[in-house]
Amino acid sequence: MIKLQVIGNLGKDALVNNVNGKNVINFTVAHTERFKDAQGNQKDKTVWVDCAYWTDRTAVAPYLKKGTQVYVEGQPDVRTYNTQDGRQGATLTLRVLSVQLLGSRPEGGSGGGGYQPSQPSYASQPPASAPSAGEITEPLDDLPF
Repeated sequence: MIKLQVIGNLGKDALVNNVNGKNVINFTVAHTERFKDAQGNQKDKTVWVDCAYWTDRTAVAPYLKKGTQVYVEGQPDVRTYNTQDGRQGATLTLRVLSVQLLGSRPEGGSGGGGYQPSQPSYASQPPASAPSAGEITEPLDDLPF
């Protein structure tokens, strides 16, 4: 099995469709890579990935709003096609196995409220119930780690 992992931002709000009695959430993820060309000029290269998440758990769809940062994992499917002018083209579709919301939409984005993850709290002091290093009475050899 080939697995593809993508971290990027949603290009538009997700759509829930029903195909032959099965639910699919369709959305696009954009990943932009910055680099310098041979002349030293900064360039951006954006890769768009069309995603199809076949699932009965469509409750995540309202959180998949334009601009939201996501981690998506799945199996890639490359499809070739011919354009109206006779040229060949290709599209990359990801058959999603899992999706994780990583952050909220940028401020000023369109639509309703996005996913707001709870921020981890980093305590500078250990919890009051945790013993300090001087209070540990067990020999270090007997600790399970």
